[in-house]
Amino acid sequence: MESCPNCSSTEFTKAGIIKERQRYKCKSCGYYFTVPKLGKQIDDYFVNKALQLYLEGLTYREIERILGVSHVSVMNWVRKYNIKRPYNSKYHPTYKILNHTELQKYFQNPENLKGAGQLVTELGDKFMLIKWDRFKD
Repeated sequence: MESCPNCSSTEFTKAGIIKERQRYKCKSCGYYFTVPKLGKQIDDYFVNKALQLYLEGLTYREIERILGVSHVSVMNWVRKYNIKRPYNSKYHPTYKILNHTELQKYFQNPENLKGAGQLVTELGDKFMLIKWDRFKD
């Protein structure tokens, strides 16, 4: 906290504690204010990955298991950034978590290259392979 949120003055004094938070009074305008609460901050990398995985068709709980971030946080980010998942009922995603050597072996097999589509995304020191399979009619 560097200045008064009302007048931007840098001159203020301590004025008690309310709900275990320090309260201040501005010397210039007399405005009372508290220090903003610092919540747990999640790295933008995880927010971007969670939204990307959501758009790829994974559920909130699957994203929670993969990234270790609460499914409620993922729902809140989807709502906050107004992300809409494209609806297509002909395909469904399946995913695998692979390390570098497993990924190389996977792509060496020509049978794994057939199908609707695949996406590889980095996930820390591993890779996530998302593959779309067509529903059987």
